[in-house]
Amino acid sequence: MDSYDVVVIGAGNGGLTASATLAQKGLNVLLLERHNIPGGCATSFCRGRFEFEVALHQLSGVGTPESPGPLRMMFSQLGVLEDLELVEIKDLYHVIGPGDFRIDLKPDREQVIAAFQEKFPNEKDGIERFFNLSYQYAFQMLSAFYFKDPDPSREKFPFLYQYSFKTAQEVLDDFFRDPLLKCALSLYWGFLGLPPSRLSFAYLALLFFTYIELKPFHIKGGSQTLSNVLIQRFLSQGGTVRFSCGAEKILVNQGRVEGVITESGDQIKTGYVISNISPVATYTNLIDPIYVPENVFQEMRGRSLSPSAFTLFIGFDREAHELGLTGSMTFFPNHTDITDKNLVEMQRLGMENPFMAMSCYDLADPGFSPPGTCQASVVTLKYGEPWMRVPPAQYHQEKFRCAEAMLQRLEAAFPGVRGHIEEIEVATPLTHMRYLGHPNGAIYGFEQYTKDSMFFQPGRTSPIGGLSFASGWIGDCGFQPTLQAGVSAARAIIRELERK
Repeated sequence: MDSYDVVVIGAGNGGLTASATLAQKGLNVLLLERHNIPGGCATSFCRGRFEFEVALHQLSGVGTPESPGPLRMMFSQLGVLEDLELVEIKDLYHVIGPGDFRIDLKPDREQVIAAFQEKFPNEKDGIERFFNLSYQYAFQMLSAFYFKDPDPSREKFPFLYQYSFKTAQEVLDDFFRDPLLKCALSLYWGFLGLPPSRLSFAYLALLFFTYIELKPFHIKGGSQTLSNVLIQRFLSQGGTVRFSCGAEKILVNQGRVEGVITESGDQIKTGYVISNISPVATYTNLIDPIYVPENVFQEMRGRSLSPSAFTLFIGFDREAHELGLTGSMTFFPNHTDITDKNLVEMQRLGMENPFMAMSCYDLADPGFSPPGTCQASVVTLKYGEPWMRVPPAQYHQEKFRCAEAMLQRLEAAFPGVRGHIEEIEVATPLTHMRYLGHPNGAIYGFEQYTKDSMFFQPGRTSPIGGLSFASGWIGDCGFQPTLQAGVSAARAIIRELERK
């Protein structure tokens, strides 16, 4: 029987950084991945002469060499910074909204404020105050939680206490009257999967602060490059990885992990398991229910699954500027309602009024696609449950009907663009469920309503000794949080072993 200090299940962002951190410390680590490549969401695939990016739109937390952010420092500590080419994205986001509304934003606070004030002169004072509040809130949030102020208080952090449990819509409604302005200011909700009516203001404020001050970034070669660099670092430190081999069972004895059985039937002895897959799959599929405390299931029953995505991966036979594409990140709101209307639309199968976002990677990285071409991913958020009810015989018809509706929206924004499509691949929530293994294809883990937000997350540890988690299912979702989650989970094990 093989024996390892730690077994990591899943080679997504958190699994890769956890494995690399543990191996760097000299621990004997086995990484199991049921796919044949590393990365999870951080992967790519090829169609024709295009290599399509699956999930990364804007990498947060990087910062510049002069003002490094937490992610840049983490890459440096893992020894992979020199192997990555981090490309600063020069625009924040663009909006093509109802009617003829257009706005282009740069990752600069004064430019963002000025651009909104030019479009909405009657809301000029409110715009200034809104960004002042967002920054003040972000500063207090980081001071209290990231830098771990030893004595937080209402007097020291008044904005943190006042606004932490308000929704983004509540704050926007307090500051503004124009529904189009509120819509354009809240579009980053698509990065978290909850509309402004349900999204905690804390996340909106932190997103603006992070992307403006630390800048959005792209990885040369896409997120697959990051996954490849991390797996190579792990292997160079003596780690072991098995691809096309997931975990079949986590063995528990007297309330503590004692081993793992792989899908190939091998029994591995270990005292620690880091699960990079969902807690739902971990507790219900991998562990005998008699070893799972009832409160674990009670906690999960109180959560809901995030939406999945419906995505068009498009390769064009022209360069971006020839097609009129000017924004590396473009949002296409089809209405200005920031209430639960967005939630209702995500729960429907059809595409009557979808929220859409498009990333054109070649605008940040001109060499991303073959010469004379460009590529884009066009995404809308959809819950997986309606797709689970589509009869198999109707699946492809429904899939292409929805894709056609999105292409019509794209053509309306950029006339003639459809005539230059060379390759296109369509991914539904069922596609995401198949490749990620997430229940209902949920791309953001559990939904993070205020009651489930960063202030009330259950944490990465489990009541089963030796079991911990590293993914967007047990913390904040997105690339930066999941990459950092893996390091945090690994360091907790290292500290426990050092105490022994």
